[in-house]
Amino acid sequence: MATPHVLAIPYPAQGHVIPLMEVSLWLVRHGIKVTFVNTEFNHQRVVKALTETENTQEKERVKLVSIPDGLEPWEDRNELGKLSKVISTVMPGKLEDLIEKINGTESDKIMCIIADYGMGWASELAKKLGIKSVAFCPAAAAMLALANNCLKLIDDGIIDGDGRVLKKQMFQLSPAMPLINSETLVWTSIGDLEAQKIMFDTIINNNNSANVADWSICNSSYELEPAALDFIPYCKPIGPLLANNRLGKSGGHFWPQDATCLEWLDQQPSQSVIYVAFGSFTVFNETQFQELALGLELTNRPFLWVVRQDIITVQSTLPDMPKGFEDRVRHRGLMVGWAPQQKVLSHPAVACFLSHCGWNSTVEGVSNGVPFLCWPYFADQFFNQTYICDHWEIGLGLDKDEMGIIRKEEIKNKLEQLLTDKRYKRRALNLQAKTMASATGGSSHKIFNNLVEWIKDKSS
Repeated sequence: MATPHVLAIPYPAQGHVIPLMEVSLWLVRHGIKVTFVNTEFNHQRVVKALTETENTQEKERVKLVSIPDGLEPWEDRNELGKLSKVISTVMPGKLEDLIEKINGTESDKIMCIIADYGMGWASELAKKLGIKSVAFCPAAAAMLALANNCLKLIDDGIIDGDGRVLKKQMFQLSPAMPLINSETLVWTSIGDLEAQKIMFDTIINNNNSANVADWSICNSSYELEPAALDFIPYCKPIGPLLANNRLGKSGGHFWPQDATCLEWLDQQPSQSVIYVAFGSFTVFNETQFQELALGLELTNRPFLWVVRQDIITVQSTLPDMPKGFEDRVRHRGLMVGWAPQQKVLSHPAVACFLSHCGWNSTVEGVSNGVPFLCWPYFADQFFNQTYICDHWEIGLGLDKDEMGIIRKEEIKNKLEQLLTDKRYKRRALNLQAKTMASATGGSSHKIFNNLVEWIKDKSS
């Protein structure tokens, strides 16, 4: 009997690849074969980031393949408007060719496509080929609800047909959902006006295409987003997706994970370390970077700081620290290029998470009962901060000065407030307990099992 074979395709960004990889690893554990399709550019990064042992293990669990994204090797993949525009013209044909090749050479033919909502066209392709499809939202369910209501925002005069903001206001999609700031809508912080229009159109087009899928799933839970999931009942939560807690490891990272930081954490007192990480996209100017370093120093607390080589510019050179900084903090501060974040957040030494509030980081922090100091950079991160600070009340935001800079004193003061007021930690632990119960036998667990049975069912 042929093994059920699924093809998974994420949008080509770190925050999209990792959660879909975790879905894939869970499917493999349930006896389903998975072919995971990255762009050629990201495939090389993922394979390069794996150790030799991990590379062997990864191939045994999930087959990693690639197709072109349509950009030249030297072009900047962080220009999301340009990337999204090219993807939609080049990748559909390449993916269809790949599926034909697999189905022509392997006994286990592709019977289902699981596609990121950012690659909604893949759901249309599945329909064309007569195979099952699942649309996967790696962001908050509220962001999917927003995408489904873009036309209503136009009708209400909040935005125009190009996604430009006409009214600066706070609004709600439903009475029980958090407020959304019209000035920080997902697409409004991505590149220039042309790029924002491309992203706005892409969100609408992909959402419409993804809606033809047989299933819609997201990395969330009813405990985290009851109102949003009630608002879009067709989307079923299967989160939180935590490979570390449930599978032993995660995959799909673009940079090698520096596991030496776990040994360093072992030497630190319980609930003492400030974990600082801003994901794969955040970029600082030099002034802001220096203020962040000095703010961490002022706390006089131990900290683990993830400093990507491209955190200031796209050049592969580490930024300059303040003069004498590394000497002054060497006994209590550790900087690494990329960390095994799920393992870090679950470590008993970690006291709080200074984060960009990407949804993966948000869910990982929540699932480990860690309070947040929020520093959103772009896209959905501003809305995620609203969940953290205003809705769940497990974190604090930071205020900029008149120059648009978050100063070292602000960083120090907010960290002190977060770590001395025990209510943040208490609420974080309560939310953790409810959320993890959903993933370990509750509603998310049951939905995922139903999805597995549906994929395996040849008659459906």
